[in-house]
Amino acid sequence: MKAKVLAALAATMAVSATYAFAANPFVDVPTDSWAYKSVVELADAGVIQGVDGEYFQGQRNITRYEAAEMVAKAMAHMDKATVEQRALINKLADEYADELNNLGVRVSNLENKVGNIKFTGDARLRYRYINGERDNDNSWDYRIRLRGQAQVNDRVTATVGLSTDNQNFGSNGSTSAGTNEDGDVFADVIKVDYNFGSPNWNLSLGRDADWIIGGPRSYGFQYADVADRAELQFNNGKLAVTAGYAKLKEGTDVAVGGKVNAWDPDDMIDGVKTAYGEIEGFFGNGSSVGVYYYNFNGGDKFYDKESQGADDYLQFWGDDLWGGYVNWNFGSKWNVLANYENVNFADDQVNVNGDDSANVWIGRVTYGKASMAQPKSWDIWVEYIDAEDGAFLGGSTNSWRFGDYMDNITSWGAGIDYVFAKNAKFSVMQSFATDTKDGHDDNNAREKEQTRAEFVFAF
Repeated sequence: MKAKVLAALAATMAVSATYAFAANPFVDVPTDSWAYKSVVELADAGVIQGVDGEYFQGQRNITRYEAAEMVAKAMAHMDKATVEQRALINKLADEYADELNNLGVRVSNLENKVGNIKFTGDARLRYRYINGERDNDNSWDYRIRLRGQAQVNDRVTATVGLSTDNQNFGSNGSTSAGTNEDGDVFADVIKVDYNFGSPNWNLSLGRDADWIIGGPRSYGFQYADVADRAELQFNNGKLAVTAGYAKLKEGTDVAVGGKVNAWDPDDMIDGVKTAYGEIEGFFGNGSSVGVYYYNFNGGDKFYDKESQGADDYLQFWGDDLWGGYVNWNFGSKWNVLANYENVNFADDQVNVNGDDSANVWIGRVTYGKASMAQPKSWDIWVEYIDAEDGAFLGGSTNSWRFGDYMDNITSWGAGIDYVFAKNAKFSVMQSFATDTKDGHDDNNAREKEQTRAEFVFAF
């Protein structure tokens, strides 16, 4: 593995002839070694450091994270590479995409060919079951997404994406009619990313389909869907600081338990605006820690309750939210994610306990790593959620669970992911020991266990 990565990176570094005359920094690489020139060039370029700064240890197998770090460091030399050499680096970037993302390196930054348009996409077939509520054909749905990314110049990348709605097989009517008044295909990505001439600074403007409250390495309890946003980020591979402003574009029904004025907040988070900031630290084994804060503005998101036989108005009840996470890798197989969030309510809103805030604790332990690029890779995980009444704001959650059963619960979950072929994955998840946390839940709706299974194909 070391020889393969070494040779590929050396091909890119070799565009600068000055490295050929650099001194050999490693005592265990003789001048007559086949790898001597490549090792010297890469060491002089700062792509490799060796062990203890003195030994190269060429016979030692490197980890995928070490290989990803080498690829990331080669980014600084992409402007010197030919088209063929850039293609070589891009191929390595695809191979180590998951590890690069965990290291906080955006793989898209390696796609540095002006005029190049890269198309990607995915298709998902999903089964979600809740006894008496989601069964038969209503348990099945599908979604298809297509992405096109163009390198406008050496600093600007433009991305456009199309997605279908989650099409339910239980819906009646013609397939061309769609499932809602907006139709069944929409633009979920329309954004431009601008690099300030440094790999550390990036400005992203426009609509993103994978925007997550808490950041991509948190659990994504509250929201993980389409948002129109302006976001500035500093990321040097060890520290990332992000600041932005976003308008959320997707909602969901949510059962809010005993919260005052909570009668039917359908799609309430849709249209909510938020100013936010995140600080994250990254570690060499792909681990990270982060803290974040989001301030919400529900605007004129009120519902006329008089038409529903009530006496008051209801607005989005979140005033602000803060939280933190730890995403830690142990060895090459184990990952532990711990996430905490606290939601402060707006105005005089209180929950079933009379509190003006609510929190959620989430823990998840994963063994293995299911990578879409690696057939027969797999992982197995178990998680625990403890969410107070009012802790879930009603967004399109990044959790595998139904958004309308995320609030006022304690629940366990377990699942397994298996990549049965390259770019083809099967997953199955199941909740258990789910209970209503506070107050009384009519018909025990929250306590019904959830089952999910899905196929995902990337292309």
